[in-house]
Amino acid sequence: MAEEAPWPARGSGPGSDDDDDGCEVQVENTLTSALAPALVEAVRAGGGYGGGIYLRSRDRRSLVLAMVAGIPRSLLKPWWRVPVSGAVPAAEAYRNAEGIHLSDEGETMRRFPQMSVGLPYPFASAYLPVLVYGEVVGVLIVMRSSTRGSGPAPGEDRLRTAADAMGEDLAQLQDQDCPIEYDEEPFSVRLPAAAVAGVRVGLIDWDLGSGTMAVDDEACAVLGADPAAFGGTLDELEALVSPDDLHELRASRREAAEHGWVRARRFRVLDRSSGEPRHRQVELWGRVVGGRERPDSARHLVGVVVDAGTGTTAAEAAERLPDGVFSMDQDGRVTYTNHRCEQLLRRSREELLGRHPWEVLHWLSDPAYEDRYRAAMLSQDPASFLARHPDGGWLGFILYPDASGLTGRVFPTAPPLDEAPDDRFPEPDAQVAAPVALRRPGALYHVVHMASVLTEAVTVREVCIAVADQLLPAFGGQELALYVIRDGRMHLAWESGYPDGFLEEFEGVPLDAHLPGVETLTSGVPIFFESPRRLSAAYPGISLDRMHAWAFLPLIASGHPVGSCILGYDAPHTFTADERAALTALGGLVAQAMERARLYDAEFALARGLQDALLPHRLPPVEGLRTAGRYLPGTQGMEIGGDWYDVIVTGRGVALVIGDVEGHNVAAAAVMGQLRSAVNAFATSDSTPVEVLSRTNRLLADLDAGVYATCCYIELDPATGRARAVRAGHPPPLLRHPDGRTEQLQLAGGTLLGVDPDATYPVNELELPRGSVLALYTDGLVEQPGVDIDHGVEAVLSCLARTPPDSLEHLADLLVRQARRAPDRPDDVALLLTAYTGTDTPAAGTGTGTRTPSG
Repeated sequence: MAEEAPWPARGSGPGSDDDDDGCEVQVENTLTSALAPALVEAVRAGGGYGGGIYLRSRDRRSLVLAMVAGIPRSLLKPWWRVPVSGAVPAAEAYRNAEGIHLSDEGETMRRFPQMSVGLPYPFASAYLPVLVYGEVVGVLIVMRSSTRGSGPAPGEDRLRTAADAMGEDLAQLQDQDCPIEYDEEPFSVRLPAAAVAGVRVGLIDWDLGSGTMAVDDEACAVLGADPAAFGGTLDELEALVSPDDLHELRASRREAAEHGWVRARRFRVLDRSSGEPRHRQVELWGRVVGGRERPDSARHLVGVVVDAGTGTTAAEAAERLPDGVFSMDQDGRVTYTNHRCEQLLRRSREELLGRHPWEVLHWLSDPAYEDRYRAAMLSQDPASFLARHPDGGWLGFILYPDASGLTGRVFPTAPPLDEAPDDRFPEPDAQVAAPVALRRPGALYHVVHMASVLTEAVTVREVCIAVADQLLPAFGGQELALYVIRDGRMHLAWESGYPDGFLEEFEGVPLDAHLPGVETLTSGVPIFFESPRRLSAAYPGISLDRMHAWAFLPLIASGHPVGSCILGYDAPHTFTADERAALTALGGLVAQAMERARLYDAEFALARGLQDALLPHRLPPVEGLRTAGRYLPGTQGMEIGGDWYDVIVTGRGVALVIGDVEGHNVAAAAVMGQLRSAVNAFATSDSTPVEVLSRTNRLLADLDAGVYATCCYIELDPATGRARAVRAGHPPPLLRHPDGRTEQLQLAGGTLLGVDPDATYPVNELELPRGSVLALYTDGLVEQPGVDIDHGVEAVLSCLARTPPDSLEHLADLLVRQARRAPDRPDDVALLLTAYTGTDTPAAGTGTGTRTPSG
């Protein structure tokens, strides 16, 4: 589990102009300095116990957890990076620029089931977008208890104020050219802890020969002496000590003289500072300086006096309890155990301190027990469970959390009902103050969560990314390789974490190769190696990298071998029974998803080939014209659709055509092919533009395909520039004049094709000036989710105006660049550019019109 990192002051850091790594540290330090105070204030304002801040990644496709406070960042590791399009509240708040408040786990399950699968704990949460100059750059999260009170989160106005303050700080960084995108691991910030009386320590210098001592003011306070009146004599010191403990004080002097040190000599002093004298425990620690060979008059005991009335006394009190008591820090490491806890767990405190209990006690290594710790820390409510010690006895555990860690009780108890003999049911040794939960299969969460993620993965690449993003964090691995069978051999589909070139020797190995990645598939049995020695013994001569443990999982779907999954660990790793079962189940899920994705990819390749065959592969050369076409598929569904364009030489000139059949599937592409063929046939049979569209409309209605289409048909005379245009529900064309002026041609139009078989379409007369550029396009070029279509049209007009039409291909690339970069493109994009030069212009470049299907 990750350690907490303190956040540095604004502007601090080791960065320098000639040190790139230092500059990165400087940027991180400045960024965290800006975020930390606002995050702490937001958690306090929202009545929460923890929170975090997501920032968008540099590629704008992900939200990355930049900082977390009050919650162990290790517990949120599966959520360190979430896709902007993900079905989680942070991503939705980012996309919609609106806050989201979830009152409890029930509401979270209803609205965001994928998140509930990964974090199935009772807590309330709030997600607020963080804006910089009106643009969402991140999301603020505050988590609070769902059981302490109900209703909306307190201080929502203050929470919004904290998010606004965070946005203002980020705006200042942006103005200073400091990147506010984030792609690293999250920083941790500790929330201010509740005030606890600190340990008071004073310094002393005791002359062993004369008995006099020099003390500082803090030592006087510990001893209960007045600094102004205390002369440092032994008599004055003995007057402060309880008569019953004078022996201890005097013995400490002898101990120092004989051994050269004093350790934890305790005596009580009479503190009269409050008016009435009261006893207070004091400890003396010190070391003699001056050497044994020197006379006592030259030897001094230099050390400290410690007020033992806080930590030491509290520890003594805990030692007297009949139950075991232990404490854990925020990351789940043991920081204290009393003696009774040592007895019950059968382990010394030296073995337990500084480690996770499930690492030291193998019988607590079940993920269900670690899950109870997660439940306590993420809900801030007490959690409990029963566990069976290998010696046969049952122990009850109750965990009491706060934002800085938790305190736990452990006590002997009776077994659960299904474990106790019917004739002998022992009474519990202690009353349980909170309901004790029986163990539940924590590893199952990883399986269910992976299943929910894989349902959204469509292509093989998406499945591989989902497996890498989920499997490695969930099971603590550092390397992942996914192999699939193709032509009787194993081929690498995805790898993560391996050294460059390491996997090359395993590429294309046959299915009879003596390798664990192959034999796990051919046998159908997972193979686990907990050390390099065991792997080398089973497979002599196998190449090894820096890993120390491996899981080889067969990917078998419905009895059909698909491939294998290899998970590597950079330290020796013990695979528990539950972990082996979970990994085996995950292998089956991955196999099913991979097989489904391979079928999808095959169908997609077939559909894409169909669409490419239906679109023109080369636009015909026409004297006096230069043409260029572009097509981009949408990013939803099958990523194919019904957009098309064409350039058709007719008896009266040339026809420029663009159309759009609704839908994004093979059926839409098939209808598009029929319409393109029909338009081509009608255009070359000397039909007028009105007749072409009217006959195409009637054909689509007669097909009864259940879809409609739009179309713009322009017949142009290259010799004169005169044109006749007919439009059926399609966006109006755009025109760039020779002087750079641009306009949208407001052409009269008719209804969509296929709606009314008797529909009429008005004809529009045009005349193109020489040096002009005509742009025909489908609505995918100018439409974006949440943005008015007029803004898209203006953007295209602006690009046309500022780009010289010398290279029509370059201009076409510029016009589709924004659409190409969009990660979520719901519609196809088709574009046909025509530069009119006139027939008396040299035909340089004429006949080089091309189309680019998908870039």
